[in-house]
Amino acid sequence: MNALLAPIRRLGALSINAIWRLGFISRFFVAILLNSGQSLLRFRLTIREVYFAGVLSLIIIIVSGLFVGMVLGLQGYNTLARFGSADALGALVALSLLRELGPVLAALLFASRSGSAMTAEIGLMKATEQLEAMSVMAVNPIARVVAPRFWAGVISMPILAALFNVMGIFGGYLVGVEMIGLDAGTFWSQMQNNVDLHYDVVNGLIKSLFFGMAVTLIAVFEGYDATPTAAGVSSATTRTVVTSALVILALDFVLTAFMF
Repeated sequence: MNALLAPIRRLGALSINAIWRLGFISRFFVAILLNSGQSLLRFRLTIREVYFAGVLSLIIIIVSGLFVGMVLGLQGYNTLARFGSADALGALVALSLLRELGPVLAALLFASRSGSAMTAEIGLMKATEQLEAMSVMAVNPIARVVAPRFWAGVISMPILAALFNVMGIFGGYLVGVEMIGLDAGTFWSQMQNNVDLHYDVVNGLIKSLFFGMAVTLIAVFEGYDATPTAAGVSSATTRTVVTSALVILALDFVLTAFMF
């Protein structure tokens, strides 16, 4: 009988733990918002984290965006050529990036590079008792350590997604115009005629803003909640990347359903 009930007990324990963590991260998010005054008044703290989270991610964002755009150019041309409408390649590349691939792929790269680094950094500060030392000195660790990193991620993510889109469109141009030989004027005019500022560009940036909030919140929470050991920090970093990827894809479906 106990052997039959064991899987049910494990499922119940996992469910209770998931609900508890969801409630804890909600309270943690409220605490970040309530303690964000120092980050906004002493904005140099946030700017320093913007450099860490955003500027240092530029290389992977730019290179990945370029190659994704080149792949879209090749695949899009082959698909459109079947239907005799290869001139619409510019619109296809731009819409694919602005609506979907740009925000999602940039967020996944951001989670893998900056999100994991934030978790490891905060987790290491916890393991070496730096956060406890701040509390002893009457310094709020959420206001001093967590909030600047959270707002840095929120600020950086839309900018990185926009750069990803720009490089992706440029990659599509290189393939479509320079390699295949499509007319450059047709490439850009099709893009201009079919891309809407609000419906495509703004909605894509709103997506990236939500992704930035979700990824950064998960990253700082996992670091703050990490077990103060080497194995605990490593496990928290892994959870950040995996959870962020799942949340990005789920959130993308919800936002797409409402926006498009």
